[in-house]
Amino acid sequence: MKKFLVLGVLFVLPLVAYLFFASGVHNFAKLPVLHDQVGNLDGFESLDGTLIQLKDRITVLGFLGRNIENKEGYAFNLNQKIYKKNHGFKDFQFVMILPFGSEKAAKNLMQELGVIADIEGWKFLFGTPEQIQRFYATLQSPYVLDDNLGSSFVYIIDKDTNLRGRDGSDDEQKVYGYDTSSVADLANVMNDDVKVILAEYRLALKKYKADRTSN
Repeated sequence: MKKFLVLGVLFVLPLVAYLFFASGVHNFAKLPVLHDQVGNLDGFESLDGTLIQLKDRITVLGFLGRNIENKEGYAFNLNQKIYKKNHGFKDFQFVMILPFGSEKAAKNLMQELGVIADIEGWKFLFGTPEQIQRFYATLQSPYVLDDNLGSSFVYIIDKDTNLRGRDGSDDEQKVYGYDTSSVADLANVMNDDVKVILAEYRLALKKYKADRTSN
């Protein structure tokens, strides 16, 4: 019996390890920069008047539009598949941009999201249609905002305000944004890419602390 148990362990463990590492080749590389330095959030207003910025934060950026009620399901998908797993990372934030007049709907959404998880990392910003379109253009995304200034796609912005994603190398599809209407896209593609960029900054922080200790 012990012999079979040992043989089973020797066979199963390497297989499990292979599947783990093969599940995301991006786990061991930096997430590519697709566009340098997107626009800033100057001129947008938050619900509580606090200053929200992209610089020095890892940001999941989204556009919920006027018809926020129709995008609630997308927000819940994002909250469940990405935010809940990673909100403990200190500099990680979710920034949702909406047109003025959507404040009440945003507050209602925050209350509903708060039932599921601590929503401290969720930030809602409001601006004019012109501000939103102008800022969105700086992403240089192939996707467009709908007539309500909303989109199902969200974007990963790094601490230097660069747009991150997949550049189409290694025979992969190029990924600018992640479709929150698709649970599979969030659970597989985006979840993997968020892990990569958070790991990248964790490693950088460890190296920084190690360098300071050695000096």
